[in-house]
Amino acid sequence: MKIICCVRVCVPSLLSLFFIGHAFGQSIGVPVPPLGEGPWTLDTAEQHKIRVSVVARGLSHPWAIAFLPDENILVTERPGRLRLIRDGVLDSLPISGTPNVRTEGNGGLMDVAVHPEFSENGLIYLTYTKPMENGRGAPALAVGRLEGHVLTDLRDLVVTEAYEGNSGLNGRVAFGSDGKVYMSTGGRVGDAAQDPMSLRGKVLRLEDDGTMPADNPFLNRFNYRPEIYTLGHRNTLGLMLHPNTGEMWQHENGPNGGDEINILSPGGNYGWPIVSFGRFYSGERVNDNPVREGLESPLLVWLPAIAASGIAVYTGDQFPAWKGNVFIGSLRMGGIPGTGHLQRIVFNERTEEMRRELMLTELNRRIREVREGPDGFLYLLTDEESDGALLMIEPAI
Repeated sequence: MKIICCVRVCVPSLLSLFFIGHAFGQSIGVPVPPLGEGPWTLDTAEQHKIRVSVVARGLSHPWAIAFLPDENILVTERPGRLRLIRDGVLDSLPISGTPNVRTEGNGGLMDVAVHPEFSENGLIYLTYTKPMENGRGAPALAVGRLEGHVLTDLRDLVVTEAYEGNSGLNGRVAFGSDGKVYMSTGGRVGDAAQDPMSLRGKVLRLEDDGTMPADNPFLNRFNYRPEIYTLGHRNTLGLMLHPNTGEMWQHENGPNGGDEINILSPGGNYGWPIVSFGRFYSGERVNDNPVREGLESPLLVWLPAIAASGIAVYTGDQFPAWKGNVFIGSLRMGGIPGTGHLQRIVFNERTEEMRRELMLTELNRRIREVREGPDGFLYLLTDEESDGALLMIEPAI
């Protein structure tokens, strides 16, 4: 698979700011003013004149979005709340019955996915950090039935291993074209991502009731956990079913550089921590050669890192020029606070990158999530402690 390393012209100036700031003992980052009331009318390269407006705000570290069949919106907040936005208005009270979460580090309540047959069964799936013994946390997957404003019959389908520390506690969940449940688990914990008896640093594949599919790649392999679909992942913050190809796409954060997009193949090993295009935070390379026989190479690599989070493919009719484009949120670029944005990536029919665009840079927000709504508009979450917001992008008429 072809590897595309993405280094924009603006990178040297950002890196210069980083190193100069350190040399003179200055703080690093771009000033971030409070998010205004909006809306904002902006121009973009191929879809001219878009309007960005605030749907809801006052959220605490919002993490994920899911649309219900009635087009109301579920939003998770990392401190452990599941919120409902009904007819464009945020309900004042959270949905009750959510799991107890551990919020230290990057843990908490994270992703949410709606069962494809929600209208019949009412099931939703949540990834979260489960509190464990000795103050540790473990990425977990739970399923419950949404009845009105209450989550009932909640039960865990997966509880991974708990390690000391606050790294790698994240997880995503998505349904595949095969109706199976795919869950990612954080792998920034030693060599766990390469350990076939560990569920950390993996993408898991389950039936919707948590049992093992009969065609999982390691189902009958000795000393392999049968849930494993792929391994060798660091911190996956994007997981989706590609609506046009039926493939599962995933992206993960590298260490100091080396964020990457992967198209998942059953049984594939994506290399962490054996190989990476990034560097350790000390500045040392992870390895001399990031490509190795027997390990999958990424579709796309970011150098420097953009702290990628959230992924969507646009399929609607509201933005004809964006059809088939991939949208990815960025929490910050090159490790510099205040540089979060939205990226639009154009691929050709051979899944080779043709061009990209950095969008919403004027807002200086950490973009945690991006989804296409049933109305064909794009919805984003900004990651802030007390005034996180749900934003909507629509054509400016």
